[in-house]
Amino acid sequence: MSAKTLPSDYSLQTRLLTAVSVLLAVFLGLTGVVLDRAFRSSVEAGVAEQLQVQLYVLLGAVEEDAGEFYFLEDLREPRFTQLNSGLYALVGSPQQQELLRSPSALERNLDGLFAHWSGLDRGETYFAREVAADGQEYFIAAYRVVWENGQDQYDFVVLESTVPYLAEVNNFRASLWSWLGGVAVLLLALQVLLLRWGLSPLRRLAQDLKRMEAGASEQLEGVYPRELRPVTENLNLLIKTERKQQARYRETLGDLAHSLKTPLAVIAGVMQTLAAARTSTQATVSAEQQRTVEEQLERMNQIVGYQLQRAVKSTGSTALARRVNVHETAARILRALGKVYAQQPREIVCDIDSAIVFLGDERDLMEMLGNLLDNAFKYGRQWLSISARVSQSPVRQLSLVVEDDGPGIPAGQQEFVLQRGARLDTLAQGQGIGLAVVTDIVGSYGGQIDVGTGSRGGARIQLVFGNFQLNAPDIARA
Repeated sequence: MSAKTLPSDYSLQTRLLTAVSVLLAVFLGLTGVVLDRAFRSSVEAGVAEQLQVQLYVLLGAVEEDAGEFYFLEDLREPRFTQLNSGLYALVGSPQQQELLRSPSALERNLDGLFAHWSGLDRGETYFAREVAADGQEYFIAAYRVVWENGQDQYDFVVLESTVPYLAEVNNFRASLWSWLGGVAVLLLALQVLLLRWGLSPLRRLAQDLKRMEAGASEQLEGVYPRELRPVTENLNLLIKTERKQQARYRETLGDLAHSLKTPLAVIAGVMQTLAAARTSTQATVSAEQQRTVEEQLERMNQIVGYQLQRAVKSTGSTALARRVNVHETAARILRALGKVYAQQPREIVCDIDSAIVFLGDERDLMEMLGNLLDNAFKYGRQWLSISARVSQSPVRQLSLVVEDDGPGIPAGQQEFVLQRGARLDTLAQGQGIGLAVVTDIVGSYGGQIDVGTGSRGGARIQLVFGNFQLNAPDIARA
């Protein structure tokens, strides 16, 4: 049954129980057939052995006088003397002539039986199931002997009705299938219990999910079987990621509101000044102030666009990550910032091998490098550097380092600047969320950020990642 044709109430337990029931029916059915045939073969072997004994009894009970055969009075098997007892004896010649029959067979039509073993050699025994002329089926045992004169051959035959045998087989068969049916029912009942016990972790998982939907718990708890751990762990990871995304939305909206405070305050002040100018006929300042309002509105649009992009940024997963060339991205950012800070010429060093590829969202890499390089341009004096190194020990990782020759960050404040809204220089333009944004993005990729002092006394920011690739083997390694 394909996935498209499965019913809406599809049950795993029902499917397993159906499969086990079919397997159990086939197994027990084959077992019953094998046991039935084995019992029939065993009974036939027992009958053959008993008839062989009766042949010996018959040989000892028959005498011959002048070519005439007769029974001794002392017959050891009383059924030979009972009419229609089911056990019959015959004596005949190889020419298929009946010479003698036991009293029990006087009313039985046994003509034509001698033809079945006409090719029997002396000393050989014949055993089979045959239907006689009277329509009755018999077990037949025949034995060809050479008489006392050493020349004449005779056939001694013992017949026994198959009715008792068939009754015994039918009784065994009824008993066998009754027991097998009972065993099947018992095994199915045990299988239901075992399935309920074996599938109980799935039911517990469904109950835990319902508790989470109802708000009674925050994640899947408890110990699950090894086969379900990947599912539960990924569900917990998905739930955690979703909550982080919700928190990111809240933080983004907060950052957006915080970032818009200053432009709104400027616009409010300008609007008040314009209102005052109109009342005092100072219309000459209105054009300049209008340009100020337009600049602040443009800045607000940029802030809104940036914060909305952050709200939907990637979560650092490399399963569907794109390959971003680090050197090209850094060069593009440096060119853009060089135009912004064109009035402050400085030496720029970009030491990044073109073969290093970042596995992630290009916007995330641009956001991280953009914030770090913007700070380097803003606080640096005459020099800044960005470099990338690949290390193999103790683990394989990529290090991105941005340095400048500015005043640097004091050792006691290096952790503080990573916090949201933290600023050491309150005179410079900004809201103090740049490094916090970088920290957030780095954390989403499982990386690390380190703040220190560079080789020229300025700030040194190092980003460490594990999600990268090398497009060529000749990469500079630390």
